[in-house]
Amino acid sequence: MNDFIYNPPKTPYLDILFEDDDLIVLNKPSGLLSVPGRLKEHYDSLLSRVKEKHLDASAVHRLDMDTSGLVVIALTKRACSAFGRMFCLKEVSKTYLAVVTGNTKPDGEINLPIRCDIEHRPLQIVDFEQGKESLTLYQKITDYTVNPDFVSTSDYSILKLTPITGRSHQLRLHLASIDHAILGDRFYADDKTKTAASRLCLHAAVLEFTHPFTGEQLSFTSKPEFLL
Repeated sequence: MNDFIYNPPKTPYLDILFEDDDLIVLNKPSGLLSVPGRLKEHYDSLLSRVKEKHLDASAVHRLDMDTSGLVVIALTKRACSAFGRMFCLKEVSKTYLAVVTGNTKPDGEINLPIRCDIEHRPLQIVDFEQGKESLTLYQKITDYTVNPDFVSTSDYSILKLTPITGRSHQLRLHLASIDHAILGDRFYADDKTKTAASRLCLHAAVLEFTHPFTGEQLSFTSKPEFLL
């Protein structure tokens, strides 16, 4: 991790799926930070790009840099406050797609408490004494096949993931903890699984919520580049 060089993709600069006066929904590419990092060279991010036109924009949730997919950003202070309540009350639904190593069960749940690995940030660890409750539901699906341009193994399962809680690195750590690490995961996978894909095969594919001011039911879907 010490030799990491941040080189975020520039095209498309912003992939916008929906925008009004209060919020914007975007498709974040893998390799782009959700919010600016601490270092000057890590400033470029989904949020900083949105703030070029919307100065009051603020992040209401995040995806890992390596994870791609759907993100909603508040454009106004009232929207930021509303989404804060909505996420707290679990009124925003998120579903992910992932390609993991090995042959998983048809479905299941992973209930393992997580906390930050203080000595090895940004890694997280399972800790049954100090960890926060973390729950992930998974289901094996056959709707897709892997894109050989990104995946170089035949030993995999394609999963639909529903995080009931929203801990940092939750999906990545949970799947690695049951010996089905996500392909391309440079943090939690072994070398074979890490190099089996050219990027992290994790994508926020479905985002659903009720518009906090219009009451409209909004549903967005996005297909990842690593699946066909």
